Amino acid sequence: MLSLYWALSTGEVNTSTVHQAGMANTITSFVDKGQDEPLSILRRQRYYFNISSLEKEGLLGAELRILRKPFMDPLRAFGTQSGTLLRLYTCATGKQKAKLLQLRPFEDHRMPKWEVFDIWKLFKSFKNNAQVCFELEAVDRGRLLDLRSLGLDRSGRRNKEKAFFVVFSCTKKHDLFYNEIKARSGHDNKTVYEYLFTQRRMRRAPLSRGKKPNKQVPKPRCNRKQLHVNFKEMGWDDWIIAPLDYEAFHCDGICDFPIRSHLEPTNHAIIQTLMNSMDPNSTPPTCCVPTRLSPISILYIDSANNVVYKQYEDMVVESCGCR
Repeated sequence: MLSLYWALSTGEVNTSTVHQAGMANTITSFVDKGQDEPLSILRRQRYYFNISSLEKEGLLGAELRILRKPFMDPLRAFGTQSGTLLRLYTCATGKQKAKLLQLRPFEDHRMPKWEVFDIWKLFKSFKNNAQVCFELEAVDRGRLLDLRSLGLDRSGRRNKEKAFFVVFSCTKKHDLFYNEIKARSGHDNKTVYEYLFTQRRMRRAPLSRGKKPNKQVPKPRCNRKQLHVNFKEMGWDDWIIAPLDYEAFHCDGICDFPIRSHLEPTNHAIIQTLMNSMDPNSTPPTCCVPTRLSPISILYIDSANNVVYKQYEDMVVESCGCR
């Protein structure tokens, strides 16, 4: 998922659903829960994914990604010809027979490669299931091959090497980053505050208290200022994978009369500022606030322990104005 995150960030997407990936603002991955049978020769593999936490709104595409490792033993590689094919099926359940989903050639077995299977057509009819299951086999001229000899052995794999099921979606609702923080820490504002305070206290030393200056420096006019957000310093690097920091910026300064045109004041802000300049006690000044914001994409582990790529709106201040 991290490589997918960087690929989407640079526009170099290696996926079977390129169009869907470009339209998606959320990509959720589910890690394989299946295990290989302890047999000397492995003819078939079953991959299981728990998708009960998946939001069903705005689904665009789905794919299965399986890492094929290189194998160096020439005796095991012997017999693997260019005619070798990988076949992906649905799992047979009860009266439901297995269905062939995709047939693809087995290429360049000497190099590691993510085998990507587009299974969106099937998933459209199974999206309400709590679990999905796939079965993989390799054939050469009608003969089933040992999957271990093809670099598909699942034993001893690290989490990032396990197969994962990826779902692309584009939700219209405005997701708040606060909701994900809330899901990790509790269900009310008090527990969220305690979580944030504890994380910050763990990562930061107490701030030194310097003497207050006697002279008050005049506040500058409304403008955009630096605000560097570091998720690692906040103690969130245990669940935020990327980015670990970014420039958020913020707005600060006074909105006095006459308001400059580049601050894009509303007609109401102009009148309010005029009234304040004539009688400050009767009318408060207008506020220096963001007038244009842009999104950032965040790769993180959600409260259900799934790796999620999501685009959050309004995370970076692009311009400030008086309102």
